[in-house]
Amino acid sequence: MAADLTSKQRRILQYLRDNAGTKTYFKSRLIGQELGMTAKEVGSNITALQDGNFDVEIEKWGYSSSTTWKVNV
Repeated sequence: MAADLTSKQRRILQYLRDNAGTKTYFKSRLIGQELGMTAKEVGSNITALQDGNFDVEIEKWGYSSSTTWKVNV
């Protein structure tokens, strides 16, 4: 993992890697519940993962009842 990621960003990235094999769409609210963060914390940290060079592709997908992210590993 990149050394310039915060601990929250590393936790989100690991969560996505662990779960993207069985799931494609993730809501910020549900990621936050799993990791002990707010949906806003997840959303603000996931954008750094979108812009980085990682083994996951993250695309903002929808906004109903929390932002939904499409993730491909």
